Amino acid sequence: MGGSKIIFMGTPQFAVPSLEALAEAGHRVIAVVTQPDKPQGRGMSSLPSPVKKAALGRGIPVFEPLKLKDESFIKELTGLGADFFVVVAYGKILPRPVLDIPPKGCVNLHASLLPKYRGAAPINRAIVNGEKETGVSTMLMDAGMDTGPVLLEKRVAIRADDTAEDLAKRLSIEGAALLVETIELFSEGRIRPREQDGSNATYAPILKKEDGAIDWRKTAVGIKDLMRGLYPWPGAYTRWKGYTIKVLSGRAVDCPADKPPGTVVGVSKEGIRVATGEGVFEITELQPENKKRMPAGDFVQGYRIAEGDEFAG
Repeated sequence: MGGSKIIFMGTPQFAVPSLEALAEAGHRVIAVVTQPDKPQGRGMSSLPSPVKKAALGRGIPVFEPLKLKDESFIKELTGLGADFFVVVAYGKILPRPVLDIPPKGCVNLHASLLPKYRGAAPINRAIVNGEKETGVSTMLMDAGMDTGPVLLEKRVAIRADDTAEDLAKRLSIEGAALLVETIELFSEGRIRPREQDGSNATYAPILKKEDGAIDWRKTAVGIKDLMRGLYPWPGAYTRWKGYTIKVLSGRAVDCPADKPPGTVVGVSKEGIRVATGEGVFEITELQPENKKRMPAGDFVQGYRIAEGDEFAG
């Protein structure tokens, strides 16, 4: 059987297309390393990661180390004799002893055009910042955070109504194809790694719940970008009369905001119009605290929100 011998490291659904593409391209994925099962859902039952489920479905051995520096784990990885380690959204930084194991190197797929948006949340931050384009990059890993030499990249447009969930699905497919191409060309010596220009680097730190608080002093377009970029988690939210309201969909309306930011300037069955720092934002779908998501028109009827009410960040 041809192809490279690969140990694949990944955890969320974003990484699954890459695992499957490598296997289907004829590479020998001899083991998968993923995050340990985590309690999830209301029952807090322990559930395997999407990558673990995909690996077990293909009969690939799975490792779930708590500590990557564990000597017995490093010895076991070394003994498997992989050509490459391939890392896609694994969720842990690889220590130097692990990076040094594979003779052909550790190849990482990152969801941005490096050196822009290094870090844990590149997809979310690109949308929140109003970018019109992003992409996927493959790189040789070093000890830094997404600082290694770039191998290949693919540009991808960000659509006007893309949420982070939508864009992640597209990038995961584009990234899987780019990863297969990278492994094949790099194995043949047909890629010259390109050092990143650190002076142009930007960062995409891990998301926190408080990142979703809407600042109504921002532009209406900026608020829409925040809502899209933080969907489904942590979600954009605001406060109204003691309630926390998640804003799930809406649009920027091209009309002047003649009231202070956060002021409700219109209510109808179509939506709730709110003044912003520039323009008006119309909420069309929302989710009140401890309730199901609903059209804004239903909220208007049930909660009696009115013009002149105020939202707070």
